[in-house]
Amino acid sequence: MASIEYYATGRRKTSTARVFLRPGKGAITINHREFETYFPTDSLRTQVRRPLLLTETGEKFDILATVAGGGINGQRCASPSRARWSTTTRSCAGS
Repeated sequence: MASIEYYATGRRKTSTARVFLRPGKGAITINHREFETYFPTDSLRTQVRRPLLLTETGEKFDILATVAGGGINGQRCASPSRARWSTTTRSCAGS
């Protein structure tokens, strides 16, 4: 049986984020580190999670992301745009 995986790339200035969305229980890993460790403030974590909460898919998918370049704020902004991310999660929520 083939596994399902969704992929998106986002960029902002010199930052790049590659994000893999897989069916799961809501675990988020960034550069092989725990989400809470990588983004130290609640504000940053909220902004990253917002599209998942809006589409009610936060507990349906595991997210593996690799980010590079720029600072932590640029890396947060490099994650796929809210509109595209929301569309992706909405379209695969029924899967």
